This record gives sequence, structure tokens and C-alpha cells, in this order.
Amino acid sequence: MIRWLVAAISLSIAATPVLAADPIEIGIGYLGRAGVKAKLSLVELPAENDGLAGARLATEDNNTTGKFLNQHFTLEEVRLKDNEDVAKSAAALAGRTGFIIADLPADDLLKAADALRDRGTLLLNAGAIDDRLREQDCRPNVIHVAPTRSMLADALAQYLVWKQWKRWLFVVGSHEPDKLYADALRRAATRFGAKIVQERTFEDTGGARRTDSGVTLIQRQMPVFTQQAPAYDVLVAADESEVFASYLPYRTWDPRPVAGSAGLVPTSWHAAQDQWGAIQIQNRFVKLNSRHMTALDMQAWTAARMIGEAASRTKSGDPKAVSEFLKGPDFSIAAFKGRRLTLRDWNLQLRQPILLVDGRMVVSVSPQEGFLHQVSELDTLGADRPETKCKLQ
Repeated sequence: MIRWLVAAISLSIAATPVLAADPIEIGIGYLGRAGVKAKLSLVELPAENDGLAGARLATEDNNTTGKFLNQHFTLEEVRLKDNEDVAKSAAALAGRTGFIIADLPADDLLKAADALRDRGTLLLNAGAIDDRLREQDCRPNVIHVAPTRSMLADALAQYLVWKQWKRWLFVVGSHEPDKLYADALRRAATRFGAKIVQERTFEDTGGARRTDSGVTLIQRQMPVFTQQAPAYDVLVAADESEVFASYLPYRTWDPRPVAGSAGLVPTSWHAAQDQWGAIQIQNRFVKLNSRHMTALDMQAWTAARMIGEAASRTKSGDPKAVSEFLKGPDFSIAAFKGRRLTLRDWNLQLRQPILLVDGRMVVSVSPQEGFLHQVSELDTLGADRPETKCKLQ
């Protein structure tokens, strides 16, 4: 009888499930400005959750993996109004999360980074494409997921040169972002052997073209603006401010393709991307959001997935451990672009292919064939190590 009781008790103990420890909680913040950027085309107006939707999808993906590693990811979203202090808001968010995905203009991103420098909070820049953030204004606590203007410009220039469209008519907008993009395109032309045969400036007079006479006005204005140009292969436009470039295709005086801010456009992501397994993330995103995935969505998704990948690889949610792994030589992330993406250790910019799209299809992907590099062909896009002005301290 005693032996039977001992055996029964032993069997009961063995059959009793062991209570799992509470999962490691890993908080991710999303910090951005409220409102959306205006677009010339009504069909291109971004959704209110542009960017956020990508981070939400990545959080689901992180938790799919995390449940096997006893990790749980949460996403806290903060949208700033015009009068809100970005440094204070970033500090408050950092008190609740160990990582922040930032969709902020360059100056705001620097304020947030400087406010969090001594707290050990890592920021992942998903929105700002300014080269200076990776060069003279780089910060050791900011990883850049969004590509730079120079990466976008180099990707476009490589394709145009590969096509032997080396003679550019160059049209630049009158606003500061347009001029920054123009600088990147000029650099790319020099770098890859294109020639700007003439440069013209399109002055923003503030007139509204969404009127009853708008189409007639544009149809007359654009041919006149582009006539009497020297012989050229392609018109390249720098118009980040969304003033004129979208009106150029099919309206130039000479029958020539348009590229840059309209026509053939370089971007980190597009709804038409269906290679390398991308169709599955596109379908999941559409199912959840009833809209297509934008470049900002994908950049935010990649940022959140980078945190998830590093947490799973280190088996830790500690911000310091995750940050060190992200910046180390063993980190890489898959992002449906045909290559595993890695960080440039000299300025913390994510290496990535750039898509060239026409609005409906992916026309090509840069870097282009024949543009070689001793380390990675991806480093033919943007500032390379010998060119960098960044000093991470």
C-alpha cells in the first residue's frame, strides 16, 4: 500500500504543469508629429496611421516569435501637436519604453536624441532622410532605418546611367527640402558619370491648381517651362515639397521620360513590390489596414522588427544588450528585398536596396549590375566609409 501511494504521488507531481515565469516585457514607443503631409495627387494622400500601421504589424510579428522565447512586445504611440515639446515628450516616453521609433523632422529628432543621450534609450529613425543626421550631426543613440537622400539619389542615378540616359535636364524647386534633394542628385550625377546639361528652378508662387481651369493651365504652363532646352535624355526633378513635379510627365515640350520626384521615383518600399516573399507581408498589411503599405510603413515595420530580432538573438529585453547587438557585426535583418540588411558601423545607417517605381510597378532595384564595391554593393548607395563626416561618441 505504501509503495502504491508513493508511486501515485510521484505520478501526480510529474503530471502537474510547471508554472511558466512571467514573460519579459519589451516596450517600444512610436513618436511622431500629428497630421499628414499634403500631396498633389488625391490618391496619394497618406493615411492617419501612416508608419504606425507598419509598427503595429511588426509588433504582432515580434510577439509571434516572442511567445516561444517568453518575450512580450508592446507598442505605445505618441503623436505630438505643433506646440508640444519634443524633448519632454521623448523623455516621458523613454520612462515607459526602452526603445523609440521616431518619425520626426531632422531638428526634432536631434532634440529627442540629445534629451535621451544619458538615459540609454535607443531611437530608430524611421522618417527623416536628411544626410546630416548620419554625417556631421550623427548621434550614437540613433539608428537610421530610413534611407538618406543621397542613397535615393544614387539609386536613381545608377539606373539612369545604366540605361545610358546620361544627359539630364535638371529642374529644382524653390524650397529648402528641394534644394537638399538637388544637392544629392548633383552629387550622384558627378559620382556615376551623368551630365546636367541645364538646370532650371521652378519658383513656387503659391497658386492653387485644383480649380476648374487647373488642367488647362498646367497643360499650357509645363510645355512652355520645359521648352528650348539643350538636348537631353531625361528630365530629373527635385521637388520634395510637392509643388510641380507630378505635373511634368506627359507635359514636357520634348517627349522625354521624367525621374526623381515624379515619373521614375526611388523609394525604400512600394505597394507593387512582390519579389522575395514580399507578397505575404503586403497581403497581411492590406488585410489589417484596408490599404496598401507605404515606404514609411515599411521603415517603421523594419525598425520594430530590428528590435524584435535583436531581443530574440540576445534572449534579452535589456536596452543596452539589444542596442549593442544591433550595432555589432552579427546583426542582420530580412526585409523582403532580396538581401539581408546590416548596419554601417561608421554612421549607424541601415544598408538596403532601393526600389525604382513608376507608381504602378517596380521598374528596377538598385544597386545596379556593374556598380561594384570592395565590401558591399549596397555601399555604392549613399556616403561610404571614406566619405563620412560622422564621429560617433
